[in-house]
Amino acid sequence: MSTRICLVRHGETPWNTERRLQGHIDIPLNDHGLIQAKATAASLAGERFDAAYSSDLTRARQTAEAVTTHNGLSLTLDAGLRERHYGIFQALTYDEARERFPAEYHRFETRDPDFAFPEGGESLREFARRIHDKLSAIADAHRGGTVLVVTHGGVLDIAHRLAAGKPLETPRDFTIPNAALNWIGHDGDNWSLISWGEQRHLDSALDELNNA
Repeated sequence: MSTRICLVRHGETPWNTERRLQGHIDIPLNDHGLIQAKATAASLAGERFDAAYSSDLTRARQTAEAVTTHNGLSLTLDAGLRERHYGIFQALTYDEARERFPAEYHRFETRDPDFAFPEGGESLREFARRIHDKLSAIADAHRGGTVLVVTHGGVLDIAHRLAAGKPLETPRDFTIPNAALNWIGHDGDNWSLISWGEQRHLDSALDELNNA
């Protein structure tokens, strides 16, 4: 019995437009992000979901609530679906992080799986383990069903690699636009990539910008 999961990155925020690392900082959607959330809800109006989950951060919750209100679903908020914790990089733009912490930025940019951001940040390997465990738990809880998961760009990076069998260390060769639809499957043993980056319902969307 295969489970389908529709993964949605939250709509656009002011910090996305500034190329600023959000991580666990709770930034709401901007006006364009709210429009994207409504468009995503309309695009999923004909889909029957068995459950809906969201990161508890406001930008993901606002996006998810647009869909669940439209579809009449109850929403489960889960801190385990949060973005990677970027430690000292949080609230900095990519350029600021590169300038202030060049050695750390190099390890981040080259996807060193064991580099953990100072001041409470996660390593890529730790982050991937958290997301693998959370998605597996969701799939196991809804075997044979269809589930909505609204989350963050970094989470989708991990999910795509999980479904496609790509290593953590390799450069990203796929897009992660705000509010696009991304489908993966789980048959009880293995993950699969169904479709990725569907954005016909959007007028425009920013890419995830190096795990913003």
